[in-house]
Amino acid sequence: MSRPSSPLKFFGAARLGPAALCLALCLALCLALALPARARAEGRELVFGMSAAFSGPARGLGMEYFRGLMASFEQTNAQGGAGGWRLVLSLRDDGYDPLPALSNTIGFVEQERVFALLGYVGTPTTARVLPLLKHYESERLALLFPFTGANLLRERPYDAFVFNLRASYNDETRELVGALLATGKRRIAVFHQADVYGRNGWDGVRRVLRAHGLSIVSEATYRRGAAYTQDFRREVGLLQAAAPDAIVTVGTAPACAAFIRDARDAGVSAPIGTLSFADADNLVKFLLAQTRVTGRDYTSGLIFSQVVPSCEDATLPAAQRYRQAMAQARVVPPAGLTSEAYTPNKGSFVSFEGFLAGQVLAEAVRRMADAPTRARLLAVLAGMQDLDIGIGEKVSFGPGGNQGLRQTYLMVYRQGAFLPLAVPARGRP
Repeated sequence: MSRPSSPLKFFGAARLGPAALCLALCLALCLALALPARARAEGRELVFGMSAAFSGPARGLGMEYFRGLMASFEQTNAQGGAGGWRLVLSLRDDGYDPLPALSNTIGFVEQERVFALLGYVGTPTTARVLPLLKHYESERLALLFPFTGANLLRERPYDAFVFNLRASYNDETRELVGALLATGKRRIAVFHQADVYGRNGWDGVRRVLRAHGLSIVSEATYRRGAAYTQDFRREVGLLQAAAPDAIVTVGTAPACAAFIRDARDAGVSAPIGTLSFADADNLVKFLLAQTRVTGRDYTSGLIFSQVVPSCEDATLPAAQRYRQAMAQARVVPPAGLTSEAYTPNKGSFVSFEGFLAGQVLAEAVRRMADAPTRARLLAVLAGMQDLDIGIGEKVSFGPGGNQGLRQTYLMVYRQGAFLPLAVPARGRP
């Protein structure tokens, strides 16, 4: 079978109605036993399936993670591949919606028979496909480096099929809330998305506070899919009534930016923290645009939790490789994406994370040499210890530890750049 020369395949949105989806699932269950458990490695190419939001309010996350992965793939392929194997990425758009993510995954396995799933974006979407991994257990199908810090991807029974590169939401909330406590903040409120992602972040905040004899003073939620145009003055009022001295938001960039806008307009001056999934680069774009309209500074007093260091840190070898790869990348937006969702060759936390994921994957493929199989990929990753990827923290997997990195980074935005937050040592949990 002939392959396109580009390491990218795009299938657009694979959206099924409930009836069609049920039919597809039944068909998948019937066909599963007929599939031999082997890799799709024709023409010395390995194809990986990525379902992510390339449309809708969360499309910035999917696009940026894809850009980082593709820059890494192109760099690897230009150097002869990973152990001689070209890395190819097949994309399907799920719009940050669990049902399309489910049907996309079935398509990857039953139609394309991809080597592994890679770079899924979001907790609600990824959580929905986890039972499929268990169903395809005999196929040894792996989900690699999803863009989510949810606990359920790090726990039984799915930890045998999922390899996480990034720190968890528990890791992020522990550091973020710890930093707030270190500066004397005790009345902490939470604004979160009303789903498994939002609840995971909420629970992380609750756990840290409970360890200090404290509790969340107030909370407000919003429905997944909110745009920046949404009015959050009611939610701001609910939290404001409890007089919090800090707020943690657990949401997407458009929703968190809209909440911050309305909070600052209402006179809330308390520091506001966000998790990595809020996409700090995109969130700041929303707020800077709002500043140009009102003249108000919306970025001061914000704390951004990240799971990778700044790609602007020239002392990091990985950042140097990333900047070079992004400058040379020929990555173009998949069909249907608007230009507003894509800024060529610009760095971001999300695309840097995607690039690092591509680097770890390439090393795993190299270690399989001339015998890449799904089963061997699982074994190689499970045995990976102390892999130096150039960020100052080494990647290690192993029994009971399917999370390669654990460090988090707290950032503030000042004078057009993300800078490390200075946290007092005394008072940290």
